[in-house]
Amino acid sequence: MRITDLVVMGLYLLAMPAMGVLLSGRQRTTRDYFLGSRNLPWWAVCFSVVATETSTLTVISVPTVAYLGAFTYLQLAIGYLIGRIVVAFVLLPRYYTGSMVSAYAFLGQRFGSGMQGTASVTFLVTRLLADGLRLFATAIPVKVMLESFDITVSYWQIVLVLSLLTVVYTYLGGIRAVVWVDVIQMAVYVGGSVVAGLILFGKLPSGWFGDAVQQGKFQLFDFGSSIVTNQYSFVAAVLGGAVFAMASHGADQLMVQRLLACRNLRDSQRALITSGVVVLLQFSLFLFIGSMLWAFFNGAAPSALGMAGSDELFPRFIVNQLPPGLSGLLIAGILAAAMSTLSSSLNSLSTSTVSDLHQRITRHKPDDATVLRRARIWTLVWALVFVVFASMFSSTENPVVEVGLGIASYTYGALLGAFLLGLLVKRARQSDAVIAFIVTLASVLYLVFGVTFPDGEGGRAPLAFPWYTPIGVVITLVVGGLLSLRHPDPEPEEAAEESTEMA
Repeated sequence: MRITDLVVMGLYLLAMPAMGVLLSGRQRTTRDYFLGSRNLPWWAVCFSVVATETSTLTVISVPTVAYLGAFTYLQLAIGYLIGRIVVAFVLLPRYYTGSMVSAYAFLGQRFGSGMQGTASVTFLVTRLLADGLRLFATAIPVKVMLESFDITVSYWQIVLVLSLLTVVYTYLGGIRAVVWVDVIQMAVYVGGSVVAGLILFGKLPSGWFGDAVQQGKFQLFDFGSSIVTNQYSFVAAVLGGAVFAMASHGADQLMVQRLLACRNLRDSQRALITSGVVVLLQFSLFLFIGSMLWAFFNGAAPSALGMAGSDELFPRFIVNQLPPGLSGLLIAGILAAAMSTLSSSLNSLSTSTVSDLHQRITRHKPDDATVLRRARIWTLVWALVFVVFASMFSSTENPVVEVGLGIASYTYGALLGAFLLGLLVKRARQSDAVIAFIVTLASVLYLVFGVTFPDGEGGRAPLAFPWYTPIGVVITLVVGGLLSLRHPDPEPEEAAEESTEMA
């Protein structure tokens, strides 16, 4: 009977690239390829943003967070919504002035090509690490499914197949194909997860909810734990989540490129803020599934259930407990959700490489057809690099969603801080921004790997990951601000030019 699952998965994965190509239309110019001619509906961009940022990690890892803990993870989503509102009204208006195709074009206008290139390289490395982890996470349920057929494959082989399927429509269809496939994929994995949750609910013993409440599985706010070392303490989660969202949706090309594909600024703001509400609801769904899994497995440790890692909890239920066909469709949805993240990364990486780096290094602006051709070539190159990076994470023991957020936080403070430095400190020059940027990266990495703090329970622990971004922002602003004091006030013509560029 489980052959049905394999057939459903195969058909779905083959259908997605075909749908992407059909929905993308012809890509005649770089404006079509990078921005979808700025003619995409706001609701489609909204769902694309949600699918890109939370897809696979949400489906398989957020339930694990609730299984091992409680609902305190939802505090991050509250912060995410607050951060999106700030971005919608502070940073998005800056991007919609002019013809920007990259978030880092603003830094190029404000400081110069050196700062633009520095930010772009940092973005490339961050995306390779963070989304390489997401791609690896997708291989987990596939491996569980195939092992039920006594088929043994390695993670990197699964990653390679997914990458090949994804690169087809990303290469041909650009951002338009990416967005419309994201919409389809989100509908499948969320709809399938709702059905899986209903089936799981029907298998639970009576009184499970009261037991879960008694054990604190539905605790939302955490005011008692250390705000320094516990990522789910209220202050760390909400404040850190808000600043993280300001960076991820205001200074990361992956999200900014989607928002620039909307028809106008108002639509872009609507897409961004609505995505925060959708993420909040989506997190709630998967946390509730995690609490139900806790009741279903009687709170047993994943290792006691014969699982290689904690993130196998929900995939194992999908494979073993859902009806044939439905489990295959849901795992296909998880795979496709990862493909949406990968396609988004490939498109934004190629965009940033061509617009932020290649033209700056060569100091030559080629014709539009040449830029389009180079963008497609870089899409292929980055797809191969992703396979290598995704294979690096097969030994991680923590829930991958926590690891992924931590990786992104390493550089987000410096990126957001550079944007705010350009907006708030008029004296700042390119040298100030670059030095502040580098100092911030070094300082945050030292905090992450070289320092521990009292955990409030008699021991010591690393700094909680939600603090990485706020601390990075502060360091960038302080260092950049102090360095800017060595410069005189901008001359009238310089100030006028800067005002024109930023208006």
